[in-house]
Amino acid sequence: MNKIYLTFLVLFSFYGYSQSQPEKNLKQNQYSNPIFAGDYPDPSLLRDGKDYYVVHSSFDYYPGLLIWHSTDLMNWEPVTNALHKYVGAVWAPDLIKYNNKYYIYFPANNTNFVVSADSINGPWSEPVDLKIGNIDPGHVTDDKGNRYLYFSNGGYVALSKDGLSVTSELKHVYDGWKIPREWSIECFCMEGPKLFKRGEYYYLTVAEGGTAGPATSHMVISARSKSPLGPWENSPHNPIVRTNSSSETWWSKGHSTVFEDANGKWWMIFHGYEKDYYNLGRQTLLQPVEWTKDGWYKIPDNIQTDKPIAKPEGKTLPEFSLSDNFGGSALKPQWKFYSGVEASRFKVANNTLTIEGKGDGVGNSSPLVVVPGGHSYTAEVEMEIEGNATGGLTLFYDNKYYSGILADQNNILANLRGWQFPTEKNTHNRKVFLRLKNIKNTVDMFYSLDGKDWKKIENSVEVSGYNHNVLSGFLGLRIGLCSIGKGSVKFKNFVYKTL
Repeated sequence: MNKIYLTFLVLFSFYGYSQSQPEKNLKQNQYSNPIFAGDYPDPSLLRDGKDYYVVHSSFDYYPGLLIWHSTDLMNWEPVTNALHKYVGAVWAPDLIKYNNKYYIYFPANNTNFVVSADSINGPWSEPVDLKIGNIDPGHVTDDKGNRYLYFSNGGYVALSKDGLSVTSELKHVYDGWKIPREWSIECFCMEGPKLFKRGEYYYLTVAEGGTAGPATSHMVISARSKSPLGPWENSPHNPIVRTNSSSETWWSKGHSTVFEDANGKWWMIFHGYEKDYYNLGRQTLLQPVEWTKDGWYKIPDNIQTDKPIAKPEGKTLPEFSLSDNFGGSALKPQWKFYSGVEASRFKVANNTLTIEGKGDGVGNSSPLVVVPGGHSYTAEVEMEIEGNATGGLTLFYDNKYYSGILADQNNILANLRGWQFPTEKNTHNRKVFLRLKNIKNTVDMFYSLDGKDWKKIENSVEVSGYNHNVLSGFLGLRIGLCSIGKGSVKFKNFVYKTL
């Protein structure tokens, strides 16, 4: 594995608090959702003793499969990235531990892969192709140690003892829960199977209704069986979680992992879109779970996703800002390259990030991106242009949809939904500061020669439409640093502030 890839190993803490609007009446012993603000979809949680680990879908952003650690479910720090080799867009993973070894199963490029490690800190193996289709693998073992992998179609396959190969044909055993036809949903679309055992029953949790579409689409469905292979009996409490109205704060709630914490209490981690901020992507949410006398789990009657909830027990980790002075010799793990990492293309030294130019525009420049979580914020960076490169500070959805402010050797350029043009000519000599100011999806753009006196360009952009319901892709809008063309761009002092 390339040593530069290994420098993505996380050496500092990340506090997993909500960067979205806080609950004003929150008490000290309460929290408000989300626990991961911004584009953190399809959470899979593993409890390992008193420690909790979470991994999310990473799509085309690499290094991928960033593992997060917590001791209280509120405050999170990154551990390491488990995937460095580009295998395509990575969808809903499943993080598990079996016989003191860690595994992440995940779909990408019309097949399913597994990576493994003896320590959660890594090193993680190269991805092994299981050579089986379907999506959203969910791992389960029986009391004899036999291993199985479920998929979103309600079928399972047997796995080898080492978990690195499939040893049977796929067998269909679960049809899901029938959604009333009068409900407004995107599609039946069963997905995200997660399995665990409690007492004499195995529990299968799935999502139904479609990941996006109407606010009332996605939902959490539960079933149980005395065998991990079925037959499955649907819960009388289905749907366990669902958005009932578009007036609610959290839309399309689903894709849940149910687990017991280190203190014997039960919880559910899942994702949802935030009303009016769909372009933040699917954010990670947490709610308590209770058990009925007849052995079903449900959400307590007094719990609402968008209201204050009593905190779990545990210690607090340090708070972390997305701002980065590019100190040290490694990129910090909040940064991801779109469409894969090219280790030879960048270096970090002397409080400077240097990125070699690529492509002829934002879309094919493989920008370096970070996930914002606020409704309103500023992001700014200092740039120095070398050669015939163009540098930029953009809001990036994917390689087709983006907007932002850029600079070449002398000119300031605006990019409005891919339409790029000089907007301020002969303003600087290769050195310039750029700033984006996003106020509830209206983005103004600025430049400065000294980082103190800022001048607004005439062009602004409205970005609420950069979301999956409009563009597809299942993504969220990220802040991107671009280095385009022949030459390179030096970046210094990236500053992110919520407003």
